[in-house]
Amino acid sequence: MALKIRLNRKSVESMTRQLTDQLGELISTGAMAVGSLLPSERTLANSLGIARNVVRGSYEYLEKAGVVQREGRKGRRVRARTSKKKTATKGVKRTAKKR
Repeated sequence: MALKIRLNRKSVESMTRQLTDQLGELISTGAMAVGSLLPSERTLANSLGIARNVVRGSYEYLEKAGVVQREGRKGRRVRARTSKKKTATKGVKRTAKKR
């Protein structure tokens, strides 16, 4: 699967944030279908020419957001949309941080 991801090393945003946003966009638009397997950390890092920890951080963020699920050694898959839960959780986290 060839993912169309472009990272800008000179951007103000971290590469982890850029990657997370672009993967999230690919998933939300359906370019990456529910149930599809994401590339391994090593494969994606090598293809983008970035450090593996950047990919790991992005994948972990997507897992916490409920967009991706880990399947042990098999890798990570795109989860079915849970927009109500995700929106509610984000609102709770933001208010908790402000206090």
